[in-house]
Amino acid sequence: MNEFKKKSEITFAMILAILSIILIVIPTGFQRSIYMNAQGAKARVIATDDSTIIQTGLFRQGDQRCTVEILSGQHKGLVMDGVNMLSGSLADDKVFQSGDIAWVLVERDSDDNPVFINMIDYYRLGKETLAAIIFALVMIAFARFSGIRIIISFVFAFLCIWKLLIPLTLHGINPLFMCIASLMLITAVTLLLVGGVNRRSLAAIGGSLTASLVTAATGYLMTHWMRIHGSVLEQSESLLYAGFQNLDLTSLFAGVVALSAGGAIMDLSIDVSVAMAEVKEHAPSISRIELIKSGMSVGRAGVGTQTTTLLLAYMGSWLSVMMVYMAQSTPVLNILTSKMIASEIVQTLTGCAGLILVTPITAVIASWLYTKPKLDK
Repeated sequence: MNEFKKKSEITFAMILAILSIILIVIPTGFQRSIYMNAQGAKARVIATDDSTIIQTGLFRQGDQRCTVEILSGQHKGLVMDGVNMLSGSLADDKVFQSGDIAWVLVERDSDDNPVFINMIDYYRLGKETLAAIIFALVMIAFARFSGIRIIISFVFAFLCIWKLLIPLTLHGINPLFMCIASLMLITAVTLLLVGGVNRRSLAAIGGSLTASLVTAATGYLMTHWMRIHGSVLEQSESLLYAGFQNLDLTSLFAGVVALSAGGAIMDLSIDVSVAMAEVKEHAPSISRIELIKSGMSVGRAGVGTQTTTLLLAYMGSWLSVMMVYMAQSTPVLNILTSKMIASEIVQTLTGCAGLILVTPITAVIASWLYTKPKLDK
């Protein structure tokens, strides 16, 4: 039986790997280039001219002239001057130095001759790839085959969001529905890959999916009750100006609330399920009620840390905003009633509600599955 389980887990991992490759190949439908006569390329900065940069304190405005050598694409080897426009924003601006590797946009005329180079940003793809490879190797060295399954689940989850959730939402499907559907798919696949095809995973899936649905409904109701508009999501309002006026930003916010809490809910559900499986294995004669009590004990301990995890994750993303409020001596009541902070309160309380619910739901499902002798562990 153990050999059969191992083969089934390998087969499932291979199927998910193939599906991930298919998702990579499938186009999103939004590949159209904004600049029809332009091509992105990697370039090396040979020299810079900072004479036209106007610096006021920490902020720079004007433009920086850069002489660059194109390192990739059809214009490889071309040496040409480029322009780095500065807007006075520390978040968006960058100043290049000789030797830097940059990502540039080569703009061409009707005869396909390069006429202008726009300096976009530092080229980071190489470092990002190296970091991902190191992460994957460390994960595989630590967890071996389980590490491979974790990596596959991680990639599959990312692709579900990038290739399914985002494009289908932009194509007009309800954002809340897409977030819930994506969360359910990611939850099931992740738990089956990480936990294996067994009763522990099935119990965790049942508990986390049920709790996630309740969390989504709670988030939707609280969003409307608190009168929070979805434009509170960063850059979401830009979607309306980009031609997606029919996009329901409030439903998108409610979906993001459920999606954000999904990971913590999934984590707690598998903890409860595995703990109950261990109890059942070491005490086969334990009653279903006692088994549920054991799961509840584990869940109570987990809820305390997971709720704090959610609070730190949500508030951490808005820490700079809180610092601005304090620096400006904004009254506490003004802070608490602001839309941004209210949205964080909704996310935190909704996520905590899901964490509270997932423990008893998982415990009940697991107790039923673990007391069925004909089902595989």
